[in-house]
Amino acid sequence: MSTQYQLTIQGMHCSSCENKIRDALAKIDGLNTDAISAKSGNATLHAPTNVSEQAIREAVENAGSYQVTKIEQTDLDTPSKQNPHQTSPASQEEAAESLYPLFMIVGFIAGVTVLVAWSTQRWEIEPMMRHFMAGFFIVFSFFKLLDPPGFVSAYRGYDLIARRSKAWAWSYPFVELGLGVMYLMAWAPVTTNIITLILMLIGAAGVLKVLLNKQAIRCACLGTALNLPMTKVTLVEDLTMALMAGGMLILIA
Repeated sequence: MSTQYQLTIQGMHCSSCENKIRDALAKIDGLNTDAISAKSGNATLHAPTNVSEQAIREAVENAGSYQVTKIEQTDLDTPSKQNPHQTSPASQEEAAESLYPLFMIVGFIAGVTVLVAWSTQRWEIEPMMRHFMAGFFIVFSFFKLLDPPGFVSAYRGYDLIARRSKAWAWSYPFVELGLGVMYLMAWAPVTTNIITLILMLIGAAGVLKVLLNKQAIRCACLGTALNLPMTKVTLVEDLTMALMAGGMLILIA
Protein backbone atom coordinates (compact mmCIF):
# COMPACT_ATOMS: atom_id res chain seq x y z
CA MET A 1 0.00 0.00 0.00
CA SER A 2 1.26 3.48 -0.83
CA THR A 3 0.16 7.05 -0.33
CA GLN A 4 0.20 10.17 -2.47
CA TYR A 5 0.95 13.44 -0.68
CA GLN A 6 -0.13 16.84 -1.97
CA LEU A 7 1.96 19.60 -0.35
CA THR A 8 1.46 23.34 -0.30
CA ILE A 9 4.82 25.04 0.24
CA GLN A 10 5.58 28.68 0.91
CA GLY A 11 8.93 30.20 -0.05
CA MET A 12 9.53 28.58 -3.45
CA HIS A 13 10.46 31.13 -6.11
CA CYS A 14 12.38 29.39 -8.88
CA SER A 15 13.69 26.10 -10.30
CA SER A 16 16.61 26.25 -7.87
CA CYS A 17 14.12 26.08 -4.99
CA GLU A 18 12.44 23.11 -6.67
CA ASN A 19 15.78 21.33 -6.99
CA LYS A 20 16.72 21.96 -3.33
CA ILE A 21 13.42 20.53 -2.12
CA ARG A 22 13.57 17.58 -4.54
CA ASP A 23 17.09 16.69 -3.39
CA ALA A 24 16.04 16.94 0.28
CA LEU A 25 13.04 14.66 -0.28
CA ALA A 26 15.18 12.16 -2.22
CA LYS A 27 16.97 11.36 1.04
CA ILE A 28 13.79 9.77 2.44
CA ASP A 29 13.82 6.05 1.66
CA GLY A 30 11.02 4.94 -0.63
CA LEU A 31 9.75 8.44 -1.41
CA ASN A 32 9.34 9.53 -5.03
CA THR A 33 8.88 13.15 -6.03
CA ASP A 34 6.31 13.22 -8.82
CA ALA A 35 6.14 16.99 -9.36
CA ILE A 36 7.25 20.23 -7.74
CA SER A 37 6.13 23.65 -9.00
CA ALA A 38 7.50 26.92 -7.65
CA LYS A 39 4.86 28.73 -9.70
CA SER A 40 1.92 27.06 -7.98
CA GLY A 41 3.69 26.39 -4.68
CA ASN A 42 2.63 22.76 -4.78
CA ALA A 43 4.40 19.41 -4.71
CA THR A 44 3.13 15.89 -5.35
CA LEU A 45 4.87 12.96 -3.68
CA HIS A 46 4.46 9.20 -3.72
CA ALA A 47 5.60 7.10 -0.77
CA PRO A 48 4.92 3.96 1.27
CA THR A 49 2.53 4.41 4.17
CA ASN A 50 5.38 4.11 6.69
CA VAL A 51 6.72 7.53 5.64
CA SER A 52 5.38 10.07 8.12
CA GLU A 53 4.09 13.55 7.36
CA GLN A 54 6.53 14.90 9.94
CA ALA A 55 9.51 13.43 8.07
CA ILE A 56 8.32 15.03 4.84
CA ARG A 57 7.68 18.37 6.52
CA GLU A 58 11.12 18.40 8.18
CA ALA A 59 12.90 17.47 4.93
CA VAL A 60 11.27 20.36 3.07
CA GLU A 61 11.74 22.97 5.79
CA ASN A 62 15.37 21.95 6.44
CA ALA A 63 16.15 22.48 2.74
CA GLY A 64 15.90 26.27 3.14
CA SER A 65 13.48 29.05 4.01
CA TYR A 66 10.44 26.98 3.12
CA GLN A 67 7.28 26.23 5.07
CA VAL A 68 4.84 23.40 4.48
CA THR A 69 1.43 24.93 5.12
CA LYS A 70 -0.73 21.99 4.04
CA ILE A 71 -0.39 18.24 3.46
CA GLU A 72 -3.15 16.12 1.95
CA GLN A 73 -3.00 12.33 1.71
CA THR A 74 -4.61 9.98 -0.80
CA ASP A 75 -4.48 6.20 -0.53
CA LEU A 76 -3.41 5.11 -3.99
CA ASP A 77 -4.69 1.58 -3.45
CA THR A 78 -8.24 2.71 -2.66
CA PRO A 79 -10.47 2.07 -5.68
CA SER A 80 -12.16 5.13 -7.08
CA LYS A 81 -15.52 5.45 -8.76
CA GLN A 82 -13.87 6.30 -12.02
CA ASN A 83 -12.05 3.66 -14.00
CA PRO A 84 -8.35 4.54 -13.58
CA HIS A 85 -7.62 3.34 -17.10
CA GLN A 86 -10.09 5.82 -18.61
CA THR A 87 -9.11 9.36 -19.48
CA SER A 88 -11.33 12.25 -20.45
CA PRO A 89 -11.13 13.78 -23.94
CA ALA A 90 -9.78 16.98 -22.37
CA SER A 91 -6.91 15.19 -20.66
CA GLN A 92 -6.11 13.32 -23.87
CA GLU A 93 -5.95 16.61 -25.76
CA GLU A 94 -3.66 18.11 -23.10
CA ALA A 95 -1.32 15.11 -23.31
CA ALA A 96 -1.20 15.29 -27.11
CA GLU A 97 -0.49 19.03 -26.97
CA SER A 98 2.30 18.52 -24.44
CA LEU A 99 3.95 15.87 -26.62
CA TYR A 100 3.69 17.92 -29.81
CA PRO A 101 7.23 19.41 -29.48
CA LEU A 102 8.67 15.91 -29.05
CA PHE A 103 6.92 14.69 -32.19
CA MET A 104 8.14 17.78 -34.08
CA ILE A 105 11.77 17.28 -33.02
CA VAL A 106 11.79 13.57 -33.91
CA GLY A 107 10.07 14.39 -37.20
CA PHE A 108 12.72 16.98 -38.08
CA ILE A 109 15.51 14.51 -37.28
CA ALA A 110 13.85 11.91 -39.49
CA GLY A 111 13.44 14.52 -42.24
CA VAL A 112 17.12 15.47 -42.12
CA THR A 113 18.01 11.76 -42.27
CA VAL A 114 15.98 11.38 -45.46
CA LEU A 115 17.55 14.51 -46.99
CA VAL A 116 21.06 13.19 -46.25
CA ALA A 117 20.18 9.88 -47.92
CA TRP A 118 18.73 11.75 -50.90
CA SER A 119 21.78 14.01 -51.31
CA THR A 120 24.24 11.10 -51.05
CA GLN A 121 22.01 8.57 -52.83
CA ARG A 122 22.65 6.12 -50.01
CA TRP A 123 19.34 4.54 -49.13
CA GLU A 124 20.75 1.55 -47.24
CA ILE A 125 19.18 0.88 -43.85
CA GLU A 126 22.42 0.97 -41.85
CA PRO A 127 23.62 4.51 -42.73
CA MET A 128 20.09 5.92 -42.45
CA MET A 129 19.62 4.45 -38.97
CA ARG A 130 23.09 5.65 -37.99
CA HIS A 131 22.37 9.21 -39.12
CA PHE A 132 19.01 9.23 -37.36
CA MET A 133 20.54 8.02 -34.10
CA ALA A 134 23.34 10.58 -34.41
CA GLY A 135 20.81 13.38 -34.80
CA PHE A 136 18.66 12.00 -31.99
CA PHE A 137 21.45 11.90 -29.41
CA ILE A 138 23.02 15.22 -30.41
CA VAL A 139 19.73 17.13 -30.38
CA PHE A 140 18.45 15.54 -27.17
CA SER A 141 21.77 16.17 -25.38
CA PHE A 142 21.55 19.83 -26.46
CA PHE A 143 18.20 20.28 -24.73
CA LYS A 144 19.47 18.56 -21.57
CA LEU A 145 22.52 20.84 -21.44
CA LEU A 146 20.38 23.99 -21.56
CA ASP A 147 19.63 23.44 -17.86
CA PRO A 148 21.88 20.71 -16.41
CA PRO A 149 20.74 21.11 -12.75
CA GLY A 150 17.09 20.95 -13.80
CA PHE A 151 17.70 17.89 -15.94
CA VAL A 152 19.59 16.12 -13.14
CA SER A 153 16.78 16.79 -10.69
CA ALA A 154 14.08 15.51 -13.06
CA TYR A 155 16.12 12.54 -14.32
CA ARG A 156 16.84 11.29 -10.80
CA GLY A 157 13.11 11.07 -10.24
CA TYR A 158 12.78 7.93 -12.35
CA ASP A 159 16.01 6.60 -13.87
CA LEU A 160 17.18 3.43 -12.11
CA ILE A 161 20.88 4.36 -12.14
CA ALA A 162 20.53 8.12 -11.63
CA ARG A 163 18.44 7.57 -8.50
CA ARG A 164 21.50 5.91 -6.92
CA SER A 165 24.23 8.03 -8.52
CA LYS A 166 23.97 11.79 -8.94
CA ALA A 167 27.29 11.72 -10.81
CA TRP A 168 25.70 9.50 -13.49
CA ALA A 169 22.81 11.94 -13.88
CA TRP A 170 25.25 14.81 -14.43
CA SER A 171 27.29 12.83 -16.95
CA TYR A 172 24.36 11.44 -18.97
CA PRO A 173 23.93 14.41 -21.37
CA PHE A 174 27.63 14.18 -22.24
CA VAL A 175 27.33 10.41 -22.75
CA GLU A 176 24.47 11.09 -25.19
CA LEU A 177 26.52 13.75 -26.97
CA GLY A 178 29.45 11.34 -27.25
CA LEU A 179 27.22 8.64 -28.69
CA GLY A 180 25.81 11.12 -31.21
CA VAL A 181 29.29 12.04 -32.41
CA MET A 182 30.32 8.37 -32.57
CA TYR A 183 27.27 7.53 -34.70
CA LEU A 184 27.88 10.53 -36.95
CA MET A 185 31.54 9.65 -37.52
CA ALA A 186 30.92 5.88 -37.63
CA TRP A 187 33.47 5.31 -34.86
CA ALA A 188 33.60 1.91 -33.12
CA PRO A 189 30.12 0.92 -34.33
CA VAL A 190 29.95 -2.31 -32.30
CA THR A 191 30.85 -0.57 -29.04
CA THR A 192 28.56 2.37 -29.81
CA ASN A 193 25.55 0.16 -30.44
CA ILE A 194 26.18 -2.07 -27.41
CA ILE A 195 26.34 0.98 -25.13
CA THR A 196 23.18 2.40 -26.72
CA LEU A 197 21.32 -0.90 -26.37
CA ILE A 198 22.18 -1.18 -22.67
CA LEU A 199 21.36 2.46 -21.86
CA MET A 200 18.04 2.42 -23.69
CA LEU A 201 16.90 -0.81 -22.02
CA ILE A 202 17.80 0.57 -18.58
CA GLY A 203 15.98 3.78 -19.42
CA ALA A 204 12.93 1.85 -20.59
CA ALA A 205 12.89 -0.11 -17.32
CA GLY A 206 12.79 3.12 -15.30
CA VAL A 207 10.01 4.57 -17.45
CA LEU A 208 8.01 1.33 -17.24
CA LYS A 209 8.23 1.42 -13.44
CA VAL A 210 6.81 4.95 -13.39
CA LEU A 211 3.97 4.01 -15.75
CA LEU A 212 3.06 0.90 -13.75
CA ASN A 213 2.95 2.97 -10.56
CA LYS A 214 0.71 5.50 -12.38
CA GLN A 215 2.93 8.38 -11.28
CA ALA A 216 2.43 11.82 -12.81
CA ILE A 217 6.05 12.76 -13.40
CA ARG A 218 8.00 14.98 -15.76
CA CYS A 219 9.98 13.37 -18.58
CA ALA A 220 13.58 14.57 -18.70
CA CYS A 221 14.30 13.39 -22.25
CA LEU A 222 14.35 17.00 -23.47
CA GLY A 223 15.59 18.51 -20.21
CA THR A 224 13.50 21.26 -18.65
CA ALA A 225 13.19 23.46 -21.73
CA LEU A 226 9.94 21.69 -22.56
CA ASN A 227 7.44 20.41 -20.02
CA LEU A 228 6.88 16.87 -21.29
CA PRO A 229 4.79 14.38 -19.30
CA MET A 230 5.98 10.83 -18.79
CA THR A 231 3.79 8.68 -21.05
CA LYS A 232 3.90 5.48 -23.06
CA VAL A 233 5.49 7.55 -25.84
CA THR A 234 8.66 7.82 -23.73
CA LEU A 235 8.72 4.04 -23.30
CA VAL A 236 8.23 3.50 -27.04
CA GLU A 237 11.03 6.01 -27.71
CA ASP A 238 13.52 4.12 -25.53
CA LEU A 239 12.52 0.71 -26.86
CA THR A 240 12.69 1.91 -30.47
CA MET A 241 16.23 3.21 -29.96
CA ALA A 242 17.19 -0.09 -28.31
CA LEU A 243 15.66 -2.00 -31.23
CA MET A 244 17.57 0.13 -33.74
CA ALA A 245 20.84 -0.41 -31.88
CA GLY A 246 20.20 -4.16 -31.81
CA GLY A 247 19.34 -4.14 -35.50
CA MET A 248 22.53 -2.30 -36.37
CA LEU A 249 24.58 -4.83 -34.42
CA ILE A 250 23.05 -7.56 -36.58
CA LEU A 251 23.66 -5.60 -39.80
CA ILE A 252 27.34 -4.93 -39.08
CA ALA A 253 28.07 -8.40 -37.71
